[in-house]
Amino acid sequence: MYTAMAARPLLLPPPVLLLLVVLAASSAAHGYGAYGYGDAAAELRVGFYKDSCPDAEAVVRRIVAKAVQEDPTANAPLLRLHFHDCFVRGCDGSVLVNSTRGNTAEKDAKPNHTLDAFDVIDDIKEALEKRCPGTVSCADILAIAARDAVSLATKVVTKGGWSRDGNLYQVETGRRDGRVSRAKEAVKNLPDSMDGIRKLIRRFASKNLSVKDLAVLSGAHAIGKSHCPSIAKRLRNFTAHRDSDPTLDGAYAAELRRQCRRRRDNTTELEMVPGSSTAFGTAYYGLVAERRALFHSDEALLRNGETRALVYRYRDAPSEAAFLADFGASMLNMGRVGVLTGAQGEIRKRCAFVN
Repeated sequence: MYTAMAARPLLLPPPVLLLLVVLAASSAAHGYGAYGYGDAAAELRVGFYKDSCPDAEAVVRRIVAKAVQEDPTANAPLLRLHFHDCFVRGCDGSVLVNSTRGNTAEKDAKPNHTLDAFDVIDDIKEALEKRCPGTVSCADILAIAARDAVSLATKVVTKGGWSRDGNLYQVETGRRDGRVSRAKEAVKNLPDSMDGIRKLIRRFASKNLSVKDLAVLSGAHAIGKSHCPSIAKRLRNFTAHRDSDPTLDGAYAAELRRQCRRRRDNTTELEMVPGSSTAFGTAYYGLVAERRALFHSDEALLRNGETRALVYRYRDAPSEAAFLADFGASMLNMGRVGVLTGAQGEIRKRCAFVN
């Protein structure tokens, strides 16, 4: 899987060398679930566009870097698009498709109403179509853009202390785009901010993602912002007694209630990690341990032995290296979910429209 890297050696710290060994050992995993790993996942590889569109990843990085430079908060929406794509029908770009008169697409499902950065993906696709027409899938653009967005938000990466090419991890490519996008499937499959640990584990298991993947990928909440409706139930009416979620720190709950005076306030922005919403790292796990994480699903990580141990491990580690290596591994695992390859699906000319 990492054969393409041999031609371009990287100066990697020990945690990343370990990551490459782990990823190489796990790359053949497939055959689980309707939208989990399938045989198609084995056809993904790093450097898929090496011959057909050699500059594909460079084009994505250039446009993502420009977007983040103009708006430092753009990294979280780009990362989130890839998550929301992979959890519904697999990583097939279906989250990008527009609704039609006869079909309500995923992007118009309630859980996706706050998705953003579609314009960045469209700009990337337009540039790649000019350079390599009909070659690079929208699904792969999402995967590469997510990697670039989180890499640009990670200090050790941007300072050159992680890899020579400035990437937090290498992206497998070779996905093709799906032709189906249904809002009801998004509602059914996407994790919810109020999910408990058992439901979260079931949701991830249905995509052949492990309990560790759940804890690690939750770390994506280190960057970005949310809005009051996502936590309204935690603050008021959590039970029939109209109280707040007892798993949320009382002082923090009071602070959030002052910010969110109206349940349907979609204007007020709440940083996932106060004061650090554009920097990717392990600060999120400290908040989870202190019961000051924004979502009930974040606090749920303390309700399982394995996830709780990981929360404290990442919080207490002397450096972020182990978490960053684990995050890269889990992103690759997620990127293999339900992929279309070979003659399956299509390569869309425009990401919002099926050919």
